[in-house]
Amino acid sequence: MVVLDGSSLRLEQVEAVSRRYEAVEVAGEAVERMRRSRAVVDRLEAGEAPVYGVNTGVGMLADVRIPAADLAALQRNIVRSHAAGVGEPMTEAETRAMMLIRANVLAKGFSGIRPEVARRLCEMLNRRVTPVVPSQGSVGASGDLAPLAHMALVLIGEGRAVVGGEVLDGGEALRRVGLEPMELQPKEGLSLLNGTQAMLAVGTLELLEAERLADAADVICAMTLDGLKGTPRAFEARIHAVRPHPGQMRSAANLAKLLEGSEIRKSHITCRHVQDAYSLRCAPQVHGAVRDTLSEARRVFSIELNSVTDNPIVFEDEIVSGGNFHGEPLALPLDSMAVGLAALAGISERRIDRLVNPMLSEDLPPFLTNHAGLESGFMMVQVTAAALCAENRVLATPASPGSITTSGNKEDFVSMGNAAAWKLKRVVENTRRVLAIELLAAARALDCRRPLESSPAIEKVRERLEARCKKWEGDAPFHAAIERAADWIAEGGEFAEALKGE
Repeated sequence: MVVLDGSSLRLEQVEAVSRRYEAVEVAGEAVERMRRSRAVVDRLEAGEAPVYGVNTGVGMLADVRIPAADLAALQRNIVRSHAAGVGEPMTEAETRAMMLIRANVLAKGFSGIRPEVARRLCEMLNRRVTPVVPSQGSVGASGDLAPLAHMALVLIGEGRAVVGGEVLDGGEALRRVGLEPMELQPKEGLSLLNGTQAMLAVGTLELLEAERLADAADVICAMTLDGLKGTPRAFEARIHAVRPHPGQMRSAANLAKLLEGSEIRKSHITCRHVQDAYSLRCAPQVHGAVRDTLSEARRVFSIELNSVTDNPIVFEDEIVSGGNFHGEPLALPLDSMAVGLAALAGISERRIDRLVNPMLSEDLPPFLTNHAGLESGFMMVQVTAAALCAENRVLATPASPGSITTSGNKEDFVSMGNAAAWKLKRVVENTRRVLAIELLAAARALDCRRPLESSPAIEKVRERLEARCKKWEGDAPFHAAIERAADWIAEGGEFAEALKGE
């Protein structure tokens, strides 16, 4: 059970709820905070002073005062009008993550909503009602308005939602699981829409995937280095202690540990070869920089999961307009992660080329074939890796500098964080497949070194790989093997175990 109190939600809990259907509830103390903030809204709503989004219009229409009789209609209209998203729907996991994070923000007690609203989001999660939320339409300015509006539509019995694999009208979806549509009260529609939860949901899930890729990259690089008869001398701890970036030291330690006890290493330890190419020798510096980029994203996302991103914010004595919904704090690390993962894929592709290119691959057979010429071996998978890296370079172009003025120039500088999140997702997918190709090529290179074996840690990884992907024995279509290897990397557990020595 994940208990939402507005202050302690963790990234791993987001994944547990969104992917593994962990149950959710709102903490008792959060209920009391929400009731207190709701009382402030009720008091100010009845007064004469204009309160943004409570008794006024929104955006450029904030100066238009709304009569008391129309306040409920205002909230419905805010939700309806903002549900202007387009494009492919968010996945079930992404939508569930967005719902969970939004419920946690409401539970913090600064949104002015009734506890029933946050509880309803939790009930929808627990009963697996998933709104259909188009992925495009947010500029990450007043938060992710369009995606959150499509989520909110289902609460009021409109829009569409998936229940049991069937797409239903929002009202029917609620009825299928024993829930009724809600009548939103003043400020509640706006409180459901203002926030960064769509980009944060996608970013959180992709960050966790990226962290698994960083672990896999260290393991796969160690396999490649041994397959190429490289030297682990560049991974000695004292080298990295004098340039103590945390990620660099961690990757260097991983690589050194993974290669301990390799028969292949012992077979050429007295050779005259002094230095390896950068894609091998500088792996800790590159992999480590990516790890540090991911660590910074984790720091930012962990704060954002438990932050108030509403506008206006309800304090004990007044309601104050501000800009906490702006997505810039997320847009920058989302862009940085895409750049970092493009580098991780890029250095992996260079190692793939060294494994297959007869001009670079030491004494390995050309393109890792059994019969060069008759077979093409791993020639084309390096081409695929190159294509994926080329696409990553385009996708790594930052979205965050690309502000476009919206909402009648009221929103004159926007974050484009949602675009950064969706680009990142594609970069993660591409990078995973590049690493999968290196994994297959490295395993084949190690086969070419038989009867010599690599280290016990690497041999265990190879054994488990062969249980998932048939060992290469001759030319055959590569597509299925790449996808199986990529799926295995996504699971992550085997690589984490290898790094722990399990």
